[in-house]
Amino acid sequence: MLWLMGAVAFSSCQKKNILDVNAIKTDAGFVSGGLSSDSSVKIFMGIPFAAPPLGGLRWKAPQPVPKWKGVRACVNLPASAMQAVPEPFYCWSREFLAPKAPISEDCLYLNIWTAAQSTKEKLPVMVWIHGGAFVAGSGTVPLYNGEDMARKGVVFVTINYRLGIFGFLAHPELTAENPLKTSGNYGILDQMEALKWIQKNIAAFGGDPTNVTIAGQSAGAYSVNVLMASPMAKGLFHKAIAQSGGQFRKDTSDIFSLQKAETIGIKMTDDLGIQSISGLRNIPADSLLKINLHFGLAVDQVVVPSVYEIFAQGKQNDVPLLTGWNADDGVYFGPTPTSTFFKQMALEKYGENAPQFLTLFPAENDMEAQNSQKLVTQLEFGWQNYSWSRLQTQTGTGEVFLYYFKQIPPGEPNFGAFHSAEFAYALHTLKFWDRPFTEVDLQLQEAMSTYWVNFAKTGNPNGTGLHNWPVFNNKNPQSMIFGDSITVEPVPFREQLEFLNSFQ
Repeated sequence: MLWLMGAVAFSSCQKKNILDVNAIKTDAGFVSGGLSSDSSVKIFMGIPFAAPPLGGLRWKAPQPVPKWKGVRACVNLPASAMQAVPEPFYCWSREFLAPKAPISEDCLYLNIWTAAQSTKEKLPVMVWIHGGAFVAGSGTVPLYNGEDMARKGVVFVTINYRLGIFGFLAHPELTAENPLKTSGNYGILDQMEALKWIQKNIAAFGGDPTNVTIAGQSAGAYSVNVLMASPMAKGLFHKAIAQSGGQFRKDTSDIFSLQKAETIGIKMTDDLGIQSISGLRNIPADSLLKINLHFGLAVDQVVVPSVYEIFAQGKQNDVPLLTGWNADDGVYFGPTPTSTFFKQMALEKYGENAPQFLTLFPAENDMEAQNSQKLVTQLEFGWQNYSWSRLQTQTGTGEVFLYYFKQIPPGEPNFGAFHSAEFAYALHTLKFWDRPFTEVDLQLQEAMSTYWVNFAKTGNPNGTGLHNWPVFNNKNPQSMIFGDSITVEPVPFREQLEFLNSFQ
């Protein structure tokens, strides 16, 4: 009888640990999800991590999710944050964009893919923060699908956050009403709130809240950079992946300061004839979306500190870092530069150092000028990730792994190894991208995604059967080169990067 009672108790305990896709408990209520076509991955779309930022909550820090009764079905795509209707342009085809609908202010949702069978598995967690220049994008971009990463052994999470005017409007009245005495950067606070939700709830999905990797590309990489620098994000993650982006300018006073952001907010309310923020909160979201002003990150020294200063002083959230950039990251939409124009630009920007600049970025003829302009725009991203690697190595203890992606996706049109081209390889989502990929591409996808998963697991991307990726070293800086083959080489364009570094 005692044996039978023990067996029943053990069976009951085991059932409690089973990860049931039909009913998983979160701190706000139960959720249900769906299954992948092979039933190996459980998928939860649109779990709320904060209250809808509507009405009086517009331009406020994210608030707790209202609790619900019963089981909330999380099987449909949640709304993306307010943004212009996504339309393909330049190199960014439909696969890189948020769905056209739904789009709403009610957007603070996350999506989870997990292959865990038990709530006790404690799988590493990877949280993907989307790009889109802080004005576009979504956690439901097709190429962010997390099925294959879940099959590789991580709990994969994508998140939404407020964008544009809704995520980054600063104004003195908003600053005054905020207990932190700052405004703007609501999109970054949303990201932090999602990470807090993960700390409280991800174990129920088989994830380990003590092993969370934040990852992102472009604006997502800028976000990772800010989260690694912000004291408000301390303890919310344990590793960082940043692809083509960062914010390491030494002087942020002219462009990125809170005062500058507030000035833009004042201009907007003056132009609209709005007397108070309460009046602004009553304007329909679609009307606000039409305002032709730029709203982005503001260095307020509260939510967003001076990233360079934080890293230079060794005060960053010190975690292992995997970072890099692409061979054709730079997209130059201005007029094609002539040799004369490029030389004049160099003289205006670098003065007596212009000859050195023109040695590194030659422009003796128009073709050279065009190629140098392309390199300058590429290294606007590359310099950020190179500087990040150098500073983390100098002042932190978390190891750094640097890469340079130069694989050109097959098919037409050919934009080279363009900005965003790498993440479908790293996230194992080439099957969702309409290009004639070859076996070389598929092998590169398998290797890169394995490196990324290994890093999320241990803080080191290396593993059995992979080319060894060395730890970044300031004395002999090398990077992993991802192309037709995978090699380790000296950091590309190091002389150019060092020159740019001296003028930031």
